[in-house]
Amino acid sequence: MMSCTYAARVALLSLGIALPMVADAQTTAPSSAPRPRGRELGIPFPGRPGVYNAITDVPGVAVGHFTIIRGNPGPVVRGQGPVRTGVTAILPRAKGDWDFVMAATFNQNGNGDMTGTNWVKESGFLEGPILITGTHSVGTVRDAAIEWQIRQGRQFIFTYPVVGETFDLLNDADGAHVKPEHAWAALDAAKPGVVTEGAVGGGTGMGCNGFKGGIGTASRLIPKPGGGNYTLGILVQCNYGGDLAVLGAPVGRELAGEAGLCTTLDQRPARVWLQGVPKCTPAGTPDAPANHDDGVTGRGSIIIIIATDAPMLPHQLERIAKRAGMGLGKLGSVAGNGSGDLFLAFSTANRATADDAAVRPAAMLPNSMLDSYFLATIEATEEAVVNAMLAADTTIGADGLRLNGLSGPRLVQVLRKYGRM
Repeated sequence: MMSCTYAARVALLSLGIALPMVADAQTTAPSSAPRPRGRELGIPFPGRPGVYNAITDVPGVAVGHFTIIRGNPGPVVRGQGPVRTGVTAILPRAKGDWDFVMAATFNQNGNGDMTGTNWVKESGFLEGPILITGTHSVGTVRDAAIEWQIRQGRQFIFTYPVVGETFDLLNDADGAHVKPEHAWAALDAAKPGVVTEGAVGGGTGMGCNGFKGGIGTASRLIPKPGGGNYTLGILVQCNYGGDLAVLGAPVGRELAGEAGLCTTLDQRPARVWLQGVPKCTPAGTPDAPANHDDGVTGRGSIIIIIATDAPMLPHQLERIAKRAGMGLGKLGSVAGNGSGDLFLAFSTANRATADDAAVRPAAMLPNSMLDSYFLATIEATEEAVVNAMLAADTTIGADGLRLNGLSGPRLVQVLRKYGRM
């Protein structure tokens, strides 16, 4: 089995047939029914979303996941588990379309890693896919992205894959469980349309605002001059710590008894930096009040990817990327010292010319029209994070660490209490 070709390995994985190195990998979310998204609960997020309310509302953009869940909750044994990790892939253009997109990045707080961004900043171009995973899997996923592009027929002298990360504390993060074929499978699974959210792909082992976190998405339609709409879409991998607010309501304060990291184990966690984490009560909540400055949850991070089909140049896309941080501020984030809050924005509007040596025309919106895109970025960031949390089921993982899923009905109760619904 270990000598299988790339195509054979991916085919087996897609059929759910286990390979030796990862006995129970999944290409889809866990089997439980999807939890309602924010708008399905009636939460009145501002702005008009696209058909899927997802980054894939931007034409050509595709998203795929590969999820790895193995081992019952218990003490970490490096290299064995428990495993709660994966890879998420975003294709800025349709498969096989290797044309560049204009792009820019912005770091709200730089305690994190996103490879390939030096050339994005220097050139204003992004070429190839974007992948998101756990912190210690970045190198494996980056190398796998090069191999995948070669096998897909892309020709280049050299390339700098963009791979972002957040730290999957519910996972045996030092165990090197993400393998090249998992990144290949996420890339092969990328498709337009509905995006699976929650504890999937790169978001499998993540926590967010004291609850279970992961992957979330949202979109906004912005009217074009003369009719029709442009689309702006957001995808997040949320793993940061904060005192959660939603539409201005103090959700974290109201649900403090239901939030926070705790351990189900009787013994101290194997990882020294977790030894102050409180025990879980029989109800599955910490036996001490949640502490947003506990030195653990503050180590979390968030990756935000922003896509649009509106014509923008790189300096305008950097301005868009900066506004994602304002969306996080509405949610209660302070971009703490231990948080890697890394944002990337791209536009699919401009295309290469047939003659690479020719002068290239480039379209752009006037700066005076950007305010509606700034607002759309802020609004969609808030909604995407909430969607990520609502979609994520309660998870127990490495060292018995438990994070509860954010209850949709309880969130609705809080929003009603504060007149937001």
